[in-house]
Amino acid sequence: MRQMLFTTALAACLATAASADCYADYKAKQDNPLRLHYGVMALQRGCDLQSAQREAQARLSQSGWTLLNILSIFGPEGLAERQASAGQYHLRF
Repeated sequence: MRQMLFTTALAACLATAASADCYADYKAKQDNPLRLHYGVMALQRGCDLQSAQREAQARLSQSGWTLLNILSIFGPEGLAERQASAGQYHLRF
């Protein structure tokens, strides 16, 4: 029983660590008045385009934003180069 519990806990930790190493940059908008922004977010649910779109839309919509598109999905090596462009929307959502 301990072995099974340990294995489950280890798998959960590895999945979380793997997810934390996956990021997406995106464009979003708000209407009335029209506002646009470019941002970067850490993905928790998957590193593929479909998962990124679902997760980004869900998280952005909570703050009244609409996802326009996912530009790319990348690892931690791409964070620094995108930080200045994303500004206040770097890892905000």
